[in-house]
Amino acid sequence: MTDLDIAYHHCRMEIEKHSKTFSKAFSLLPKKQKKAVWAIYAFCRRVDDIVDEGKNPKIELEEFAREFDLFIEGRLESEHPAWFALSDVFANFEVDTQPFYDMIKGQRMDLYPEPLQNKKDLLNYCYHVASSVGLMLLPVIAPGKENCLREGAVSLGYAMQITNILRDIGEDLEKGRVYLPQEVMDKYAYSHRELQSNKINEAFINVWEDLASDAEAYYQHALASIPHYPLYSRTPVEGAARMYRAILNTVRKNHYQVFEHRNFVSDEDKKQIIAYLQ
Repeated sequence: MTDLDIAYHHCRMEIEKHSKTFSKAFSLLPKKQKKAVWAIYAFCRRVDDIVDEGKNPKIELEEFAREFDLFIEGRLESEHPAWFALSDVFANFEVDTQPFYDMIKGQRMDLYPEPLQNKKDLLNYCYHVASSVGLMLLPVIAPGKENCLREGAVSLGYAMQITNILRDIGEDLEKGRVYLPQEVMDKYAYSHRELQSNKINEAFINVWEDLASDAEAYYQHALASIPHYPLYSRTPVEGAARMYRAILNTVRKNHYQVFEHRNFVSDEDKKQIIAYLQ
């Protein structure tokens, strides 16, 4: 194996370890695009892990941001395989750097959290931590069509991140994070005391379904853009969207238990979704 092969293998292991959904969906891409997706995912994984698992995340995030500045300037001296693979992506595709900076900003939002007062605040957060990923990927999976697919990619990021939030309410609480907008909680009279007590009642279900309805609408908007993707990207993108969307129904089937239960879509269900699309 060449050094570049080793670097891409490292990135592949990252996506297969941390996101079986994305790994399965994007495994259908041509080899060149698939490897680029691995490298972009590894970038996102690294910055996310700093925030969630770093010993000194605020310092480590700024160090990572400085490394990325040097990477963009062509002055980074690092042997980390993820940077090596990403440099190959930047050499082979017309990558937009702004979404990468937006992702880093999104991680700062987790380190310096401000309460989400309304859905506008929620979407701003979702854009930075999730829609930015879709915009990173567009030059790889739909070169030349970035402008016409931008809105759909942003909507898919909204949908997926809201889904993440609705699935991970309990895990986020353990980290001291709340992503349910205050105005939505107020609308259904669901209190923070009830949330901290892991209370699943009619008010909680109403809050959950209100946001799930928004996610469903964003999925629909994103899926409407699928015909504009190159043929080789349509099934991977639609597969990722539909597999993620299935998480919502999994939570419903589990009676909205998001505090003490990890909701996931089974491998068999994922296979059926992919098979249906092919």
